[in-house]
Amino acid sequence: MQRRRGRDSTGHDVEAALDELYTMPPPGFVARREELAAAAKAAGRVEEARLIHAARRPTLAAWAANLLLRSRPQESGRFLELGQALRGAYQSLDSDGIRKLSDQSRGVVAALSRQAAQLARQAGHPLSDTAQQDVDTTLRAVLADQDAAGQWATGRLVGALTPPSTFPSPTAPAAGARKPSRTRSTSPPPTSPPSARARAKDELAERRRRRQEEIAQAEEAAKAAEQRLRDQHAAQADADAGLRQARDRRDEAHRQVLAAERQLEQVRQELQRAEREQREAEDRRRAAADALAQAEQTARVTAQKVTRLRPVQ
Repeated sequence: MQRRRGRDSTGHDVEAALDELYTMPPPGFVARREELAAAAKAAGRVEEARLIHAARRPTLAAWAANLLLRSRPQESGRFLELGQALRGAYQSLDSDGIRKLSDQSRGVVAALSRQAAQLARQAGHPLSDTAQQDVDTTLRAVLADQDAAGQWATGRLVGALTPPSTFPSPTAPAAGARKPSRTRSTSPPPTSPPSARARAKDELAERRRRRQEEIAQAEEAAKAAEQRLRDQHAAQADADAGLRQARDRRDEAHRQVLAAERQLEQVRQELQRAEREQREAEDRRRAAADALAQAEQTARVTAQKVTRLRPVQ
């Protein structure tokens, strides 16, 4: 029988299985990995089982970063574009672009880090301070380093990423460049032909134009991400308010139930007292009836005796 490539008995292909593993909370990672690997092996797909079984469990911070990428695809895509534009600005020594994009990137990193923490909290695994710092570090690495951006874009981080110590300085001279001489040269430096200078100038202008376009796109992406974040904060505030109202209603209903239970207990006690008093009254009535019957019997006997003792007229 022909094998269906890339699918296991649970309907997951290898890629989907790995995507599932790296977005599920780490405590359940190993157990689920073994289930998926066993399913693939049982179906005869040994190589797929090996690939699944080789997946490493992510740290809590790496899981949160993966969850952010999967749950917020639009913001994550804009963030990757922002990092590309920022790295390009450093490479082209564009001081204005570096300044603008650096200011934006700080706000976007903070916003995305808060989103990652919120997603982790909603999934039942809040981040510690250390894990939160690792998420921040990972996002800064994505901005600064192309390889880090590529790793995060897979959505399968195992550990936190580390950014380079600094971006290359836009004012630093190229490696190996010599300092200008303090004395004027006796012979002028060779000049390029006018056509070569013009071509170089045109190429530089074109590079700057493209860079400005990338910066503008990155700025729009950052603004859109910030707006979406504000909208999500507003939605979260509404949800929190609804939760508080529901809790207040639940507490009020609980108080009413307790009051009703106390009242019911008082009524039960009153009923028990009434029943006890009724039984006692019934006992007294029976005793009185017995005493009355005894007295009536004694009176009849006495009357009969009196009648017998009276002389006949």
